[in-house]
Amino acid sequence: MKLLEKIQLGSVSLKNRIAMAAMTRGRTDSNGLVGDMTVEYYAQRASAGLLFSEAIRISEEATGSPLTPGIFTDQQIAAWKKVTTAVHNKGGVIIAQLWHTGRMGHSIDRNGKLPLAPSALPILGMQHFTSQGRKDFEVPQEMTIAEIRKTISDYGQAAKNAIAAGFDGVTLHACNGYLPNQFLAESSNQRTDAYGGSIPNKVRFVLEVMQELIRVVGGEKVGIKIAPFHSYGEMALDDPAATYTYLIEKLNDMDFAYVELMRRSPGFTSPEHDAAEDEIELFGRKIRQVVIANAGYDKASAEAELEKGIAKLISFGKLYIANPDLPERFEKNAPLIEPDRATMYGGGKQGYIDYSRWDEENATQIIDDQILIK
Repeated sequence: MKLLEKIQLGSVSLKNRIAMAAMTRGRTDSNGLVGDMTVEYYAQRASAGLLFSEAIRISEEATGSPLTPGIFTDQQIAAWKKVTTAVHNKGGVIIAQLWHTGRMGHSIDRNGKLPLAPSALPILGMQHFTSQGRKDFEVPQEMTIAEIRKTISDYGQAAKNAIAAGFDGVTLHACNGYLPNQFLAESSNQRTDAYGGSIPNKVRFVLEVMQELIRVVGGEKVGIKIAPFHSYGEMALDDPAATYTYLIEKLNDMDFAYVELMRRSPGFTSPEHDAAEDEIELFGRKIRQVVIANAGYDKASAEAELEKGIAKLISFGKLYIANPDLPERFEKNAPLIEPDRATMYGGGKQGYIDYSRWDEENATQIIDDQILIK
């Protein structure tokens, strides 16, 4: 099974080609500190070849949703250190996904301050989850050049902090409607300066952040996640194929480890002219770095994707919520548990660290079998 083969990714050796995708779970305290439950959550899943952390705020300014972690204070770094140590003690590898939400935030959870974005364009077709319930999105504040430069610097400092916290690398979260994605889309970027207008200008922010991450921690520890046709957060591009082809061409000139390439979600339709395209085929073949395919895979489709030879790893999201021992279940062809959607975001242990392993579910049968053998 290709999923269980070893692979080298940048500076780390992976025991299989199965990655756990980054998933926000909303289990931090009000200061963005992860606790003992989060330590156990990641340690339970350390049999993955690679763990991506949930999205981690690079600064206070990057805040979007409540109960999400940060990595910009000494206390937050120390809290994450407990997670990375637990994962390493289990033989795992874990990478921090760096996050700035841009306009996908609300002043309720930002000390009364409006979110920053490329342009003063709000999201109109959805609401934001806040600590006071669902609210309409506000009109964000357009970033100045100085604020853009400060944000790029914040990404660099967050990357340094992640390495200090014991992470094996960092990845730039550049999709799902968050700040880097907002710079790429005409629906959220109508600037007329060096960061807007032409495709090279709209791509500039992402490239400059990547350059900063590579500079501060080394390219072998850096990756990026992109989703060319995923429209969550009202991401609408005039020509997504042209924009992402240009972005990939420029990324190919940089020395870093991987690109996690996310397929569109069926729940968020793309422009009709993109509907028939396979993102892994269309963009994956253009990428010089290792390609990690993401979104909607099961064991069979993941194995088929690896057989094509474009993607070298597959990252799984929802399957990992309820199946902490996913590689073992794949290997044994064991049944998979369906996650409880009601406990995915926020709450306590239920639906977070109380899902059983296959060997635990079958412990009685294993003991009975051993008795019979004797």
